[in-house]
Amino acid sequence: MSKRLVIKIGTSSLTQPQTGHLAISTIAALVETLSRLRHQGLEVVLVSSGAVGVGCARLGLTERPRSISMKQAVAAVGQGRLMRVYDDLFTSMQQPIAQVLLTRGDLVQRSRYVNAYRTFRQLLKLGVIPIVNENDTLAIEELKFGDNDTLSALVASLIEADWLFLLTDVDRLYSADPRFHADAQPISFIEKSMP
Repeated sequence: MSKRLVIKIGTSSLTQPQTGHLAISTIAALVETLSRLRHQGLEVVLVSSGAVGVGCARLGLTERPRSISMKQAVAAVGQGRLMRVYDDLFTSMQQPIAQVLLTRGDLVQRSRYVNAYRTFRQLLKLGVIPIVNENDTLAIEELKFGDNDTLSALVASLIEADWLFLLTDVDRLYSADPRFHADAQPISFIEKSMP
């Protein structure tokens, strides 16, 4: 059985800090690495943030939107651009991809969960790299994942991944967000607990 891995990349890693435009060289290196892993026989899923950030840059917005409807509109603009870049780069590596947009409801309601599982299974069987993001355009605040770290962990569980890699500009895992919680403690090791 092939090994499965989920890789999550955040907005700050995908975009240039000064302009918010896509960091094409970073994305190209990621695409090359993931394509190589796939061609070596691993099953790869990419969880990609960036739709709102890319949408802001594309629309010339200097601040991230605060209202839900504006975030959803900006995400819709950015998601198309982001997928276009991924598609162009993965195509140059002869690697097929698929866009999978999820809401929390897709992973909470049993029939939708089973459908998502089957879809991922078929995509991986076909040698496709699914690119996953939260469906910001449809998600309502009460059912949002909160961030793509959470989404990537849920996707890793859904597909029974062997590994989950979080590509981030944060130096380590913390017990809480250190930007908002002064008492956040670094976590250096996590051991898998058995039921």
